[in-house]
Amino acid sequence: MVGRQYDCLINPLGAVRSTFEKAVASGADPTSSDGKDWGVSDLFREYLFLNDGISQVPILTHSTVKWVQANSLVRFRGMIQDMLGNECYVGAYKNEGTWNTNKFTDVSQFPMGHSPDTRLWDRRLLLCVPVPGQNSWADSTSDGLIRTHAMSANQEKRQRDNCSVSAEVEMQDLNNEMPDSPRAKKMREGESSPHDNMADAADHGMSMVPDFDTSNFQCLVKIYDTPESDLKLNDVFEFIGVLTFDSDVKDDKKDENELGNYFANEDLVNLPSSKVPRLHCLVHRKLSLNDLVLSSPTLEPKPDVIKGLRESLLHHLTIVLGDDELAARFMLLHLLSKVHVRADSIAVGKLSLNLTNLDKSSASVFNNRIDAAVKNLLPFSQCIPLTVDYLNTASLAPVKDYQTNRLVPGVLQCAEGSHFTIDETQLQSGTLNRNGVENTRLLRDLMEFQKVEYDFKFYKMKMDADVQFLIISEGKSNILPADIVLRFHPLAAGAVGTVDEETLNAWRWYLATLRSLPHSIGADMQKVVEDDMVAARQADRCLGTQDFNRWLTMGRLMAASFGETCLSPQHWQMVKEMERLRKDRLK
Repeated sequence: MVGRQYDCLINPLGAVRSTFEKAVASGADPTSSDGKDWGVSDLFREYLFLNDGISQVPILTHSTVKWVQANSLVRFRGMIQDMLGNECYVGAYKNEGTWNTNKFTDVSQFPMGHSPDTRLWDRRLLLCVPVPGQNSWADSTSDGLIRTHAMSANQEKRQRDNCSVSAEVEMQDLNNEMPDSPRAKKMREGESSPHDNMADAADHGMSMVPDFDTSNFQCLVKIYDTPESDLKLNDVFEFIGVLTFDSDVKDDKKDENELGNYFANEDLVNLPSSKVPRLHCLVHRKLSLNDLVLSSPTLEPKPDVIKGLRESLLHHLTIVLGDDELAARFMLLHLLSKVHVRADSIAVGKLSLNLTNLDKSSASVFNNRIDAAVKNLLPFSQCIPLTVDYLNTASLAPVKDYQTNRLVPGVLQCAEGSHFTIDETQLQSGTLNRNGVENTRLLRDLMEFQKVEYDFKFYKMKMDADVQFLIISEGKSNILPADIVLRFHPLAAGAVGTVDEETLNAWRWYLATLRSLPHSIGADMQKVVEDDMVAARQADRCLGTQDFNRWLTMGRLMAASFGETCLSPQHWQMVKEMERLRKDRLK
């Protein structure tokens, strides 16, 4: 372990260099390590998760970036929107006979020269963005956390000034800086220390960073010591690491001495640091839907708790849907649906829902109610007004731009668990152009096969997705044939009322937890299901494999809605009754 002569939060690079020095002193050879972790990951995992340091780490967003000090520890929550390949950098080098490292930074601590001991390592570049369609309740960012931390950091710094060891280490870090580095220049010109700058920024509201594009906030995450298979396109991660934006280095780039110590490959990825901050990742973790829910410590998956939440959520959905209880029951199963397995081209577990019998007047009322309910319950949701003009002009598919070497995002590039509400009530007759026909196909393929087609110009690639589709239309949708078509029968449109945050969080926990439950069908129950399907086919020869797959999916979701992992006769009977009532409405 490394001693506490540095601050992991304010001076994470001090921790990196200290562990590197101890590793070299213990016999580690930088010439043969290829940059493999020398204890940094374990150090920061202990600080963040065992010592609860993560609660003090500010979250980087377009609104909070102006308060965060460069080279401090931050965390960024977002979706991997593009994977930009590898970047080579000088990972280890000797200065006056002593090994030093540039890992987790873009700027060298000392002049490197052209020593034969210089070692090139590589790191992966990921372009990450806020999750498309992320609803406000699932966004855990807070300006207050940044300001509070800035104040506490200044107070801690003043306390540490009384400690000779801390003062000595901070002075040593300054002395170790390159004589012509931006930080050293600032210090010689009488500017304040990093700790003071952070506090002053909070006190006076001064922006300490370049003019980042807040309307399209992105973060270039640099990954170390991680297998490629651990990080996939469109996954949602929390990255914790060292923030750099290096505006001063770019300003002083004419200085050949500094240019030789600058490693960020700006030209390759066309992402200037004045617009896109860099995060050198020390620790990362993939976020599930449960990680976005602020669940109560009292919530446990006990039968009585699940039953109570199911009843209250069903009651809420019934009010939202104008006292249409059958629509509410189908909506609950729809919100619990997810892809559990893929068999050939079939995505097992999806359950798209088409509510029909909504004209423009009724849609103006219920669309807003449904959209608000979905936003309150699910972390990621988007509403698409399906019109001829939208289909003809929208960019739905992600497209590779080879001039910038960037993947240009489309509407359908989204995170797992996203929900799309498609409003067809505004659709009128018209002519689809080539783009409109292509967009129609893309939407249908995503809903039916749960795949998004990425356009790489010279070829196209389909990538797996897991999203929910709700279609609102006057008649049965011909553009998007859903798994469930239900004629909507609202009885009233009374006020939905206000739901307290504690109840909403409980419902969010319920949906996020139960949708991932395992499922099985016992031998006896399997015989019952098979007999019912045979009898149904004899009564209606129009029934096919898709209908039976839908019934099995509904059975699984019905069992899950009660917190059960095994289909019971009661659950199956409820599914058959819902199907009977649905078909009666279609007559």
